[in-house]
Amino acid sequence: MSGDLPKFYFRIRDNGATVFRVDTENRQRRIEMEEIAVVNVRNGNVKPHGDRPLTDAEQIAIADWMAARLAVLSRRDIDDIHRAVDHMNLTTQWAQSKATDDQLEDVTDTLLLAMHDLRSVLVRKKADRLLKAQKAAE
Repeated sequence: MSGDLPKFYFRIRDNGATVFRVDTENRQRRIEMEEIAVVNVRNGNVKPHGDRPLTDAEQIAIADWMAARLAVLSRRDIDDIHRAVDHMNLTTQWAQSKATDDQLEDVTDTLLLAMHDLRSVLVRKKADRLLKAQKAAE
């Protein structure tokens, strides 16, 4: 089993991870994890743990993990949006076919404000993209 373990373990946390070096080469043949850094994927900060600087191999492993993590988070973001579109469609169907007057009264204003806000942002962003494309074409 010890041959299959990675050299580093990344404990996910808000905005990043705590990085551990995994060691199985000890007398007791136990898995030992030494904290070596804390990383923040939002701003790219890497803070070594303690006074020891990170080795080149550790820095490369952390950079590789951060790139992979950002890709995962990006895929999740767009997947969440696609799910939101599905949920909006299901909400429309619910409002049309199943919702009672009391249920609609409970959610209508909140839904209308959220949809208005979303529409405003989408229209503004679409206009910005069209203007940018028009300027690039000129």
